[in-house]
Amino acid sequence: MVKRFFLILTLLLGFAHADVYETNCVACHKELPVSIDKYFYRYLLKYSSEGAVKEAMKRYLKAPSKENSIMPEAFISRFGVKAPTTLSDTELKRALELYWEKYKVFGKLK
Repeated sequence: MVKRFFLILTLLLGFAHADVYETNCVACHKELPVSIDKYFYRYLLKYSSEGAVKEAMKRYLKAPSKENSIMPEAFISRFGVKAPTTLSDTELKRALELYWEKYKVFGKLK
């Protein structure tokens, strides 16, 4: 009985967090002229590894600034720096995991 409860709870929590990326990231980025995957590739080129990319993105999203942005000066001049995220650490971690899984190139290249 207890195992079933935890299984159901885990599934419900998983579904609750499944939309965090679409709702909180994609919704805003579709208003910009640069598609969301381009940010990922910029981070990947600069930071290389999964851990380093996620850490750099987390650092920027929690405290965005011109200095820690990966975007060119012209982009920042035109669109500015985003507001800090309102996501909790758990939600932000989940959003970054979903983002990584969607755009990672590792294991997809032939």
